[in-house]
Amino acid sequence: MSEIQIMQYHPLELEARDAHGQYLLHSQTEIRFVLREVLNKGCMLTVYFDMGQSFFLTSLLEVTPNGIVLDYGSDESVNHRALHAQSLICTTSVDRVKVQFALPGVRTIQFEGRSAFVSALPDELLRLQRREYFRVSTPIAKPLCCDVPIVVDNEPFLLQLPLLDISAGGFGLMANTDQVGFFNPGRVFEDCVLPLPDTAPIHLNMRVRNVFEVTNRVGSRYIRAGCEYLNLPGLPLNHIQRYITHLERERKARENGLE
Repeated sequence: MSEIQIMQYHPLELEARDAHGQYLLHSQTEIRFVLREVLNKGCMLTVYFDMGQSFFLTSLLEVTPNGIVLDYGSDESVNHRALHAQSLICTTSVDRVKVQFALPGVRTIQFEGRSAFVSALPDELLRLQRREYFRVSTPIAKPLCCDVPIVVDNEPFLLQLPLLDISAGGFGLMANTDQVGFFNPGRVFEDCVLPLPDTAPIHLNMRVRNVFEVTNRVGSRYIRAGCEYLNLPGLPLNHIQRYITHLERERKARENGLE
């Protein structure tokens, strides 16, 4: 990871027990069932630790009656820090249902001839089924960009930032690492413009909810800023939901070999 420090951390849904307690599973049988779904469908997991300031991408390699095996991350320095973390939170989605669970720690083993992490089964697992908050990834080849007005040295400036994903509640923006200072959690941006296809541009206000530095598989780094809409009227929200539905149909068509 770079030397950029992200000092604030917005808790994941698993940590908001008052709001999401009804979605928690405590039965070890049910937890193993969900984890085997994650394993069988090859879902990628993001594992957060150090209060969300560090994370790595991984996947499940095995689910046993008493534990799980996770693939090693691509960054050895991050792997080393993960081994010393007292708590890690794993998040993924299965069939558009968000899944999160906490691990008390991990240790390293050799699994089928390669290094891996092993941990005990989580004591509880969040299976969040509120469909209105499902996020879909936006196209990579022709990225959708949001115009975000900022002020630099008392001069107005416009950032055009690609969307990584979008939901009916907000979206994730991709920014350069040197732009992290613009996206402190809690900051509000007004008069942003989201140019959706086949409709008039949507003007909206948004608040930054969380910020993470991401390292992709080829080693490139960028900032993901998770933002929520503020008091978005019904008609623009309908346009966003229609766009999400369109993306979902395209995804399912690709999975079924129709495109």
